[in-house]
Amino acid sequence: MTHIRIMVSRHSAFYSPVIATISGKFLDKYGISASYHIADKSNPIEEVSKGNMDLGQAAVSGSWNYLENGKKSPVAHFAQINSYDGFFVLSRKTSNIFNWNDLKKGKFLYVHGAQPEAMLRYALSIKGIDLDSISNIFSIGGDEMMKQWYEGKADYFHEQGAYPQQLEYENQGIIVGSVGELIGPVAFSSLVCRWDWVGSDLYYKFKNAYSQARKWVNSANPDEIAEMESDYFPKLSLESISRAIKFYQNLGTWSNEILIEPKLYDKALDVFEYSKLIETRYDFDDVVVNE
Repeated sequence: MTHIRIMVSRHSAFYSPVIATISGKFLDKYGISASYHIADKSNPIEEVSKGNMDLGQAAVSGSWNYLENGKKSPVAHFAQINSYDGFFVLSRKTSNIFNWNDLKKGKFLYVHGAQPEAMLRYALSIKGIDLDSISNIFSIGGDEMMKQWYEGKADYFHEQGAYPQQLEYENQGIIVGSVGELIGPVAFSSLVCRWDWVGSDLYYKFKNAYSQARKWVNSANPDEIAEMESDYFPKLSLESISRAIKFYQNLGTWSNEILIEPKLYDKALDVFEYSKLIETRYDFDDVVVNE
């Protein structure tokens, strides 16, 4: 059996298609086993390019940093994971009456830097709100952000599922908004491999298994999916994981084919242009391979 190593840059139920590909045994019939690695201070694109990992979870925007410096992207983005932003906004208040301008009335604990902040900034602009006008608390997300929330450091919270759902489950707040709903379809996250991996027998075998897993995650009972991946999230309740997955299914996060669509790529360019994180609209073919 051939073993491959997969590294994700963020760990959440939002990436259920990747987790299901491994834990749902979709790879077994292709003679492939896989291990799941969560990036700490490492970068999945760098780890894949160096050969330390075979595949990585990243975003098309991750390759623009290289192109911005006149270098070729060291990896190819070959499959879409999520075609919507997966971040929610949770309020410490118990009322679900919410206006996006309410963020200006308290302290906002949000994931700073790179794509999460760029998407949030773009989404708020749709509502006529400048992110810089909001009093904020710095966080990198995940368990650190949960700790910050438990310590009462903010009034609003910004993270992927199922962290907000877990806080709602614990009566620590209520979900009042979705960044994905504001922005609409966009090339948010994708799978990457080395360019010399593209077109290989293993490449096509993995793509077939991943495509099947993603279709299953899009349509299966959320409770069943949550049960299957529960070992990956020992601190989160099954109900919280299931609720996040159900929302993502209804939003259409995993509803399309795994090919990365040019129009979604262009929308990601729009987001990063707005946030002044890129100076050029980089060519689709320099980043993405659809074969």
